[in-house]
Amino acid sequence: MTEKIKMRTPLVEMDGDEMTRVIWQQIKDILLTPYIDLKTEYYDLGLKHRDATDDKVTAEAAHAIEKYGVGVKCATITPNADRVKEYNLKQMWKSPNGTIRAVLDGTVFRKPILVKGITPLVPTWKKPITVARHAYGDIYKNVEMPAPAGSKAELVVTDAAGNEKRTTIHDFSSAGIVQGVHNLDPSIANFARSCFQYALDVKEDIWFSAKDTISKIYDHRFKDIFNEIFHKEYEEKFKQAGITFFYTLIDDAVARVIRSEGGFIWACKNYDGDVMSDLIATAFGSLAMMTSVLVSPKGVYEYEAAHGTVQRHYYRYLKGEKTSTNPIATLFAWTGALKKRGELDHTPELSQFAEKLEYATIQTVESGTMTGDLTRITTLTETNLVDTETFLTAVRSRMNEI
Repeated sequence: MTEKIKMRTPLVEMDGDEMTRVIWQQIKDILLTPYIDLKTEYYDLGLKHRDATDDKVTAEAAHAIEKYGVGVKCATITPNADRVKEYNLKQMWKSPNGTIRAVLDGTVFRKPILVKGITPLVPTWKKPITVARHAYGDIYKNVEMPAPAGSKAELVVTDAAGNEKRTTIHDFSSAGIVQGVHNLDPSIANFARSCFQYALDVKEDIWFSAKDTISKIYDHRFKDIFNEIFHKEYEEKFKQAGITFFYTLIDDAVARVIRSEGGFIWACKNYDGDVMSDLIATAFGSLAMMTSVLVSPKGVYEYEAAHGTVQRHYYRYLKGEKTSTNPIATLFAWTGALKKRGELDHTPELSQFAEKLEYATIQTVESGTMTGDLTRITTLTETNLVDTETFLTAVRSRMNEI
């Protein structure tokens, strides 16, 4: 057998939950370790281990990404009340993605993976639409509490000199709830610069949308920082590159996106980007057909699948059934991380292997061999529906022929 490709620096490997955890190991066994002398700094972000470590493992993984420069993450559970009971958790732990992004900051870029035979549900879309999602703050770093009847909720800001500025949020004549969110000017500025630089790198127009007509301080701050940085630092560069930037209300942006041909970057605040990237992925074909990378201003990168842990399939797997779960987004998280590791370490053979693996994956789908989610939407007349492990094995066979 050909000698395995060597790695100079480890990847930070973050294992996950349920069906994606199973697929994670299959990808390594079938497509990675036979070809690469895989070096990783391993962190188990499975829900049980997060609970056992009081979620310290998640922060440790984030700081390891800062150290090594590149991380790859499996999908994980963010527990709700039902999950707390199911897994007998100590508490309702916060989103691990939110924890990691709070440490790394930056922007999550999510882009559909296009293959022949999978036609977007929006007929006008001819090119991918990349969603650039701010990776800090908003509801992912929120504080919240119940408000009993008769209570008063206030927003209070105390400056460094001890001076208070306060405003009433609501007088609760009946029981309710209250939530506080925040963001930081430096993080918003990093978000803007990441988006503008990415647009220049790929030479695509960029839109930024928010709701400053309603959120006249919070969302307007985003708009002002984007405009200020663009006009001071990027306007001339954009002219030379032949690309444009504009701001619009998110309502208008949604309408424009649906009528567009694609081929641009849509920058969104954290929650907006979370929802809209799922919408874009689904309309292009499948949540399992989208790449996702966090680009941090610290010069580090975290690759992940943009979808969840595929709970339904996992319960079937536990019964001993074969599942036809689409592994492509998880596989492309690995290939993205390997390409970046090769680029940073000046090991082109590692990057070339990852590109070859992506090509083999797309060719496998375009030949008609695919998982169940794609067979339901493909325009190909001849298809071969296979389970996950069979699909990965087919990718390996095709890669060996290239």
